[in-house]
Amino acid sequence: MSLFMTQFSYTSDSIAKLMESPHDRAAAVEAHLKQIGGKLLGFYYSFGDYDGLVIYEAPDAGAALSLVSAAFSTGFTKTSKTTQLFSEKEGEQAFQKARGIAIQLP
Repeated sequence: MSLFMTQFSYTSDSIAKLMESPHDRAAAVEAHLKQIGGKLLGFYYSFGDYDGLVIYEAPDAGAALSLVSAAFSTGFTKTSKTTQLFSEKEGEQAFQKARGIAIQLP
């Protein structure tokens, strides 16, 4: 499983709907993740450039893209940004492999 973080911003209409009827959005996200074989690790609201973020596992980048595309197609969000995350150990291994790659400058 691969780890991802998707940051999102709601439309103003979506925020109005959430204010009228607050409910557990994490449960809905978790249900959608199960459809692609993923797992919810965290759902957070924030302020700044994004209204919230979701940290989750997905089988691969294609599955994550499918989920984000489906969510974005609803019109509930106006922007999103998805980043694949790597554990410290995965980063360490990548840096070790990078030592063996000879890059020649033009």
